[in-house]
Amino acid sequence: MVVGDGAREHAFVWKLAQSPLVQIVFCAPGNGGTTLEPKCRNVEIASDDVGALAKFAEQEKIDLTVVGTEKSLIDGIVDRWSSELLICGPKASAAWLEGSKIFAKGTMNRFGIPTAPYHPFSTRDDAHLWLLSQPKDKPWVVKADGLTGGKGVTVCDNKEQTIDAIVNLRNFREAGQRFLVEERLHGREASLFLFCTKIGQVIPFVTAQDYKCAFDGDVGPNTGGMGSYSPASHLTPKIIDEVIMKVQPMVLNLGFAGFLYVGLMLTDQGWKVLEFNVRMGNPETQVVLRRLETDLLHLLFTAMGGGTWDKPLVWNNRPVVSVEMTSGGYPDHYRTGEVIRGLDLIESTEPAGVKIFHGGTRREGDKILTNGGRVLSVTALGPNLPTARDRAYAAVDQISWRGEAHRRDIAFGI
Repeated sequence: MVVGDGAREHAFVWKLAQSPLVQIVFCAPGNGGTTLEPKCRNVEIASDDVGALAKFAEQEKIDLTVVGTEKSLIDGIVDRWSSELLICGPKASAAWLEGSKIFAKGTMNRFGIPTAPYHPFSTRDDAHLWLLSQPKDKPWVVKADGLTGGKGVTVCDNKEQTIDAIVNLRNFREAGQRFLVEERLHGREASLFLFCTKIGQVIPFVTAQDYKCAFDGDVGPNTGGMGSYSPASHLTPKIIDEVIMKVQPMVLNLGFAGFLYVGLMLTDQGWKVLEFNVRMGNPETQVVLRRLETDLLHLLFTAMGGGTWDKPLVWNNRPVVSVEMTSGGYPDHYRTGEVIRGLDLIESTEPAGVKIFHGGTRREGDKILTNGGRVLSVTALGPNLPTARDRAYAAVDQISWRGEAHRRDIAFGI
């Protein structure tokens, strides 16, 4: 079973269903795209209904569950699971690496993991008073402490923008009650995914890079991700080895098992961790799993069952590019219920390297309708990055719905 309803979960369903060991993959609750996958059946259980999910897993004797959604992990889905069944993800105590930015920063400092200096606050008045003593033009980053769907980070150029960002945290309600202000780092971002086994092995996946800002040229509000590509050559094997060496003591201490996303900034002073996520990222999952040739079910079943994984992971050496097609207005206000046209033209081109993963969609008879902000993740393989990018955008240009929006610069200038 895969828990979640986004393009990340669709990618997991698609990849797991390829295993000859699989009879059926349930997706709870799934989306319009997962209904189209062979061996997949959607289950009408919300991804945050931990009790109902645990009960369903016991009734169906689900051999392995993969949790895609961070809220379910933070709410303790792994803690609630039957010891007779396997589940991929950390317990709630370790999931706070994503559930609280302040907890994550404190943990980084505790284990000597490089990160930007920061200042935690629980009231806006305290933060405003502290900012009075800071240089007017110093750049900061404001981060809501809790879960915000990837939208709770504001990069600021000066004190005035920082104050505005702090005021806007009220839009996140409880998630923005506590927050931190950290020094703004300059450099190049990179996404590293580590798979942590039950016995403490830390296995790196291939590199990927995403695009957070809503508009071309990396401007506009932060989103959950507007596209991605793999590999990201600026994340070198040397850096990966260094990150694993620093992170592994934390993984062992927390008893962390499952996927750990390490968001990095590569600065002139070396790499620093921007954030941790306790599951695979979206849209990076889509490009990473498209390159994975190892049987994912075999890997997860062995590792989460307490076994040792002693084989090298096998990866397709062709690059992948993913472009997110969104509802107009995302990440703020947007319409849903629009009919998506052109999907039937794309699926027939899959042998040429195109695969579409659905995010915010639902199926209504023979129609697929928009049902969220990030609607489709259009991925393409190619012999090189420019070809993969051109294939992805050629597919994007064949799909339409009222109000559709996307960036036009994913994987350009690499």
